[in-house]
Amino acid sequence: MTLSIEPLEERHFPGLREALDSVARERRFLAFTEAPPPEQALAFYTAVLTNRWCLRVATVEGLVVGWCDVLPTHGQARAHVGHLGMGVVSEARGRGIGSALLRAAVEAAWASGLTRIELSVRCDNARARALYERHGFAAEGLLRRAFRLDGKYFDAVAMALLRD
Repeated sequence: MTLSIEPLEERHFPGLREALDSVARERRFLAFTEAPPPEQALAFYTAVLTNRWCLRVATVEGLVVGWCDVLPTHGQARAHVGHLGMGVVSEARGRGIGSALLRAAVEAAWASGLTRIELSVRCDNARARALYERHGFAAEGLLRRAFRLDGKYFDAVAMALLRD
């Protein structure tokens, strides 16, 4: 397995959208239940490149198998804060790819000047929560009914990592 963690490039766009769609359709981890239409995804990925936002992709043998982004929040008073989102396709989990992506994205976020990274994770996603805790994220609160799928609500935990 030849794993590479790298900044987003145009060549990653189709594979990244496919990876997002794969994870979203599991309906367990993301706010999305499917990827946005190709033109909308392309516009977003182009904005990431244009604005030099932090988005790292994991490739195995050249195929995109995961991503981790730390995107800016809104408002001048929160310019120091980024929001983290990530995913790894099911067949690539359990190989340390999530940890590698998380390390790379956090490093890039700090290098860009951010001093706080926030995320929310569903309470029933114990593996992701454990990953975030291993990397220093701390729980800050419970987000009741943060997700709703098929009429069922799911709570989430708000977590954050502060730069020393």
